[in-house]
Amino acid sequence: MSQDAPPLLQLRGIDKRFVQPVDLAGKIANLLGAQNAPSVVHAVAGVDLDIAAGEVIGVVGESGCGKSTLGRVIAGINPPSAGEVSYKGKTLHQMTAAEHKAYVLGVQMIFQNPMASLNPRMRVLDIIGEAPVVHGLVPASGKDEYVAGLMRQVGLDPDYGQRYPHQFSGGQRQRIGIARALALKPQIIVCDEAVAALDVSIQAQVLNLFLELRRAFDLTYLFISHNLGVVGHISDRVVIMYLGRVVEVAPTQTIFTRPNHPYTQALLSELPSLDTQRRDYQPIKGELPSPLRPPTGCAFHPRCPHAMPRCSVELPALRKLESGHTSACHLNDMAPVVSA
Repeated sequence: MSQDAPPLLQLRGIDKRFVQPVDLAGKIANLLGAQNAPSVVHAVAGVDLDIAAGEVIGVVGESGCGKSTLGRVIAGINPPSAGEVSYKGKTLHQMTAAEHKAYVLGVQMIFQNPMASLNPRMRVLDIIGEAPVVHGLVPASGKDEYVAGLMRQVGLDPDYGQRYPHQFSGGQRQRIGIARALALKPQIIVCDEAVAALDVSIQAQVLNLFLELRRAFDLTYLFISHNLGVVGHISDRVVIMYLGRVVEVAPTQTIFTRPNHPYTQALLSELPSLDTQRRDYQPIKGELPSPLRPPTGCAFHPRCPHAMPRCSVELPALRKLESGHTSACHLNDMAPVVSA
């Protein structure tokens, strides 16, 4: 992977808002003088990100920080409310129909709940093989052989192809989801908490499978997780998100050895350790604010131990600290920046 190569996928100013209109009772109340307004959840706010071919990017944050929504925008499941997604140098609006189809097939997603993401009425053979046949990647006559090869690749016996999802364990169902994503020969796979619902021993097996498939198929991953320990095992770079915004981006080693943002430091302090010395685990203070009414200024300031008056009124911009390392914290304005 060359640092000078253009990004395979590029995000610029990505916003995603979900609007809940005023219901009938609210509209009637408005006629009587109430001031009910539509509820707006700003799930993703102004995200910029470059993803290089062959790279594994981990996206980390607490539940509700917008990381899954960002993954769905990248996979084309949810269109962005604002901003541009570019694939192989072209924005979605610039693409021809053929190029847009290549993008839709080239970016696949693996979901958190393997059971809920599989059709319970379809056999595994059809779950994996239907889409490549429909899109002309495989002839109908070759579906069985193609699916058998994919099942072997993900560690499943091809004889299980006639079974239904409920006849598999959680780890096996996740392997079916992985095979389904691979069936369309993607270049990017968005893994949304892909191991969170699995037992710890099975998590390790599936993570190792992801690494093997990366080498075998030259894949690019966006690996979404709330667990920094899992992300550290598989990622080249880590993106830390908080309440819809990116607050820090750095190579994995830098995140674990020189975290800059107070939120990143707090997440790392919660990681379990094999150190035999006595240790007091301190959870992050306070609750994640509601995205319906996010705090002004830096969204993390109500929970930050280093918060200053400026933090509550001024939104910090992502600032370059060194090559490949950016962070959005006003504390960086008080220290010299190392230029690349």
